[in-house]
Amino acid sequence: MEPVFLAGFVDGLKTLGINLPSLLAQLINFTILLILLSIFAYKPMMRMLDERRRRIQEGLEAAEQAKQSAARAEQDVQAQLERARQEGQAVIGQAQQIAARIQEEAHQQARQDAEALVDRARGEIQLERDSAIADLRREFAGLTIEAAEKVIGQSLDPKAHRRLIEEALAESTLGGDGDQPPSGSEPRS
Repeated sequence: MEPVFLAGFVDGLKTLGINLPSLLAQLINFTILLILLSIFAYKPMMRMLDERRRRIQEGLEAAEQAKQSAARAEQDVQAQLERARQEGQAVIGQAQQIAARIQEEAHQQARQDAEALVDRARGEIQLERDSAIADLRREFAGLTIEAAEKVIGQSLDPKAHRRLIEEALAESTLGGDGDQPPSGSEPRS
């Protein structure tokens, strides 16, 4: 039965225009071609595709790392800007404190200079006052001597002059630290 079935199969193939030896040769050629393509084309192509997939994956990972690195860098920049802003505020605060201190020192120096000027003016006024009192005493002494000479009618020796002047000054309001010139101390004629 088998040979009949086989013969019928072969006859059926011939009616279809298929040549069995040619079909077998083509199947063998196709198998050899498939093996050769698998060895020489498919495996290198798969290696190339795997390599490409690996490079794409590495690129994606590198892009993710770059994104994270950029985010960290942006945070660092923001932190540095914040530190710089705080340092700038601190510098401005210090500058304002220094300016206030310098201004206060200038006010104090001006006050001290004004007080020194007032003290110097008071000293000069006191010197002028003392000089005027001394001049007045000398004038008063001269007038006293003239008055005494007229009253006594004679001239006194220098010791007597001195003693009379000192007594007159001690009794007058110009003696000591009196500020008022003597009233009615005009010489008599």
